[in-house]
Amino acid sequence: MLVPLIAAFSLAITPRDTTTLPIAIETPTVSHTPVVGIKSAVIADSAVVEKAKHRLTLYLEGSEVRTYQIALGTQPRGDKVRAGDGRTPEGLFHIDAHNPNSKYYKSLHISYPDPAHLARAEALGVSPGGDIMIHGLPPAFASLGSTHTKWDWTEGCIAVTDQQIDEIWRALPDGAPILIKP
Repeated sequence: MLVPLIAAFSLAITPRDTTTLPIAIETPTVSHTPVVGIKSAVIADSAVVEKAKHRLTLYLEGSEVRTYQIALGTQPRGDKVRAGDGRTPEGLFHIDAHNPNSKYYKSLHISYPDPAHLARAEALGVSPGGDIMIHGLPPAFASLGSTHTKWDWTEGCIAVTDQQIDEIWRALPDGAPILIKP
């Protein structure tokens, strides 16, 4: 009785060719490829400047994306107080404009002065200054490349090479926060 049942069951099951079955292999998706010494798109949502280390770091969702050596104002220590003091401001700001027609190749305008800097300058009876930017090199010095970081030469801005400002320009959108630390 068992043999006819097995025979009937085996006839009902026909072998299938598995080579024609679609096989779904799920792989993890990576929304942004890490960049290591290759040219690719860098995407960032914020930046941190560490003045004492002369370093600007781009971040995406809290992870470091890229770091650049920078030049600062001629008086890099201390917070900016007034126009012409040669200091780079400290605090939390935002990128509020991309300027493709900068006299320093390209630039990203930083939202300085904020209300606290305005109030301090007003209390001192001075202008807080403005036009603080992350920018490339002036045309006459573009050939210096990264050697421009050997001295602080700006009026309070954050300077990088032209190639680096191209990358930062594409990576940071308007509205991105930038924290400038001592």
